Amino acid sequence: MKFYQRLAYYLFGCTIGAIFVYYMIGGKDVGCSYFPNARVLKDIRRKPAVYSDSARMLMQVLKIDTADVRKIMTYGDVDFGRSNKPTQGGKLYIVEGRNKQNEPIEVAVVNGSEKVLIKSFTKLK
Repeated sequence: MKFYQRLAYYLFGCTIGAIFVYYMIGGKDVGCSYFPNARVLKDIRRKPAVYSDSARMLMQVLKIDTADVRKIMTYGDVDFGRSNKPTQGGKLYIVEGRNKQNEPIEVAVVNGSEKVLIKSFTKLK
């Protein structure tokens, strides 16, 4: 069998396999969160968020809105050196991100089993 015939068989098999995989997984909401940062942020985003009273006041003072918090919880970076510490109600995570004005913001979040408590905000320099 010549090379171009083997290549044709190979490409035909790959095409059939790709079509099969597309129909098996195509309609499902499948995502991959392999890295620790992505897993923690995904776990935080899937639970309902509750703001503490001090966090609500800091949101007004620092001019942060819920869209900024969502952006930080989607694209932020978890500081694992200061995070993953057990506290009352869950584990404390420090998430660093940027708001709409591109200013660095740090959010302290307590990740519980049923809900997420957003404790405080800090504007970084």
